[in-house]
Amino acid sequence: SPARPITIEAMSDKIVILHGFTPDEAMLAVRAVKGNVPSAADAAFATSTETNLGWKLSDLIEHVAEEHRQFREMREKAARAKDGL
Repeated sequence: SPARPITIEAMSDKIVILHGFTPDEAMLAVRAVKGNVPSAADAAFATSTETNLGWKLSDLIEHVAEEHRQFREMREKAARAKDGL
């Protein structure tokens, strides 16, 4: 099947993909980036996996961006429920 073009929404997302780090190192990298790069405050982070190493970069960006949007919506919904809204 032909490759699906990446969406405009995903193109505007900030995404950091880490490869070759232990889980602890990856968490340190996430904290370092978020703590030192103001524009990365809401960036999505992902690590490589056996599965996604074979993906086209545009497919991985689209996937990570969509997951990040879903998690952000869940957090916002939970916060509203906590506040009784």
